[in-house]
Amino acid sequence: MSFAGVSVIANGNLLKSSTSPATAGASGYHLLVVEGHSQTSNMPQGKVLVSRYFTVGGHRWLIFYYPNGKDNLHNTGFISLGLSLHTEEEPAAAEPVKALADFTFVDDTDKQMPECMHGDKIFEFTGNTVRRQDMEISKHLKDDSFTIRCDVMVLSQTCNTSAFIIVPPCDMQRNFTDLLLSGNGSDVAFQVGGETFAAHRCILAARSAVFRAALFGTMYEGTSKVVQVDDMDAAVFKAMLGFIYGGSLPTPGTYENEGVLLQHLLIAADRYDLPRLRAMCEKKLCEHLDMSTATTILMLAEQHGCNGLKKACCEFLQYPDNLRAVVATDGFDHLCRSCPSLMKDMILGVLPAKRKRE
Repeated sequence: MSFAGVSVIANGNLLKSSTSPATAGASGYHLLVVEGHSQTSNMPQGKVLVSRYFTVGGHRWLIFYYPNGKDNLHNTGFISLGLSLHTEEEPAAAEPVKALADFTFVDDTDKQMPECMHGDKIFEFTGNTVRRQDMEISKHLKDDSFTIRCDVMVLSQTCNTSAFIIVPPCDMQRNFTDLLLSGNGSDVAFQVGGETFAAHRCILAARSAVFRAALFGTMYEGTSKVVQVDDMDAAVFKAMLGFIYGGSLPTPGTYENEGVLLQHLLIAADRYDLPRLRAMCEKKLCEHLDMSTATTILMLAEQHGCNGLKKACCEFLQYPDNLRAVVATDGFDHLCRSCPSLMKDMILGVLPAKRKRE
């Protein structure tokens, strides 16, 4: 660490120097010599003596020496030291300066523990204090004098100190999924399609307003440890639990007919008020649109108010070849009988837009 000059305060006054202010590189140290320590005992609290400025890391610094502490109750009877940038050092729009710094007595330099200094343009160590009465009997006070060494290391604006710390990705989803699979701590069981699924009331209630009302309300499920779920396939309920705990859809290939599972999962999401699951099913079902599924998915979208999925189906059916193939299916006849309004929308969708009269 480079030497960045010395300041001498004698009997409460900064002595002038015939040498130019010292300059150091990115790191350096400045010595503050205090002579006539006893002569400063009558100085008022808050009285500050300032060192000569010294340059480290391209910035000019000053050491503040308070013989009787700063002007607050916490420093009464203490000697306080502070460090700041020169008041005329930085323009108002300058970037903040980051540095590491430390104050030590010159005979303790082997014990330095640098502290991180941060802030805007003026930095200060309010914790660097020494009780005056302790100083009187200290080994550092010799012939009514002592010397302080101030180490400063200026960090580059491009220095990325956080690069040394790697924050692992959040594994909350995996943790909750593992909890579901293990069944540890479960306090409710669901019987669905001949299978039993263990779960946790609090997690279900946190994720679904319907589960919250059922499990913590006055309904039968609120007091029962076993809940019967009707009108739902076990695979669908399992996939819904997987989303509640893990926030994701089943891995592709898990189920033989993924398109059918997604349709039933969308219905379950609507039933248990899981809007994100419903949207995820809508988006995934768009990938399963073809001549054999278009009418079924369109009816599903109409029944459950899935406007985005409905628009995707209508877009698919606007192509003459697609529509011609769909008309030949049994699903189209069922669509005509059960949802005549959809037929009207579909016909309007394929008709050319009206030309504005000139």
